Amino acid sequence: MAVQYFVEVASFLDFARYTCALREYPLRVYKFKYKNKNILSSRKLLNNSILHFFVVSDKDGRYISYDPLGGKETAEIVNEITKTGAYAPIVELDSIPFPIKLTKTIKDKFKTIKVHELGDLVRLTYDPEWPDNYEFTLLAFPYKKKWLVGYITRIDLEKTFFCFNYVALDCEPSMPFLKYTGHTGKQAEFTNRFQHGFPYLPVVKLKSAHPIFGLK
Repeated sequence: MAVQYFVEVASFLDFARYTCALREYPLRVYKFKYKNKNILSSRKLLNNSILHFFVVSDKDGRYISYDPLGGKETAEIVNEITKTGAYAPIVELDSIPFPIKLTKTIKDKFKTIKVHELGDLVRLTYDPEWPDNYEFTLLAFPYKKKWLVGYITRIDLEKTFFCFNYVALDCEPSMPFLKYTGHTGKQAEFTNRFQHGFPYLPVVKLKSAHPIFGLK
């Protein structure tokens, strides 16, 4: 039976950014009740388990609507598609296929890799084997008086290994996107606005570190 792990994001806006921001096809969102709370989650399949990024929300509707333009993100739950932007479909579940059991044993704990700086982390998101099919969202959370910004990769051998590649920062990321300017000789920087000619990565904040990230 599959084990499930739940990682809570910092806010509904972070969850909307995770499921929608800069994606050609927004992620599917599941809504269900757990301990009398309404949960919105998006799944990531690992070797022997299911990883959920989730947020608690009492809002009701069929889609998460998200728009990052103009330097101010907007996100809400709606019942119909009426304007431009990204829409993540919500599937409400009356039952859950696998029971939710809290466990201290992590079957699919990530291998950790410390990366030199943010530009290296951005360059890591390019996969030459699958250049048109990749995950480019960065995860950020506080850890031991630092803020870690990281990216999940996988290595497929006889067994698949998931890795958490991260950079340690002295302070919390101030903006929701990381702008890459390495091709101009400059450092990557956090921003909330888009400028033509530069790639951007969404930064999704988590409430706290989780043991699955494999940190010591």
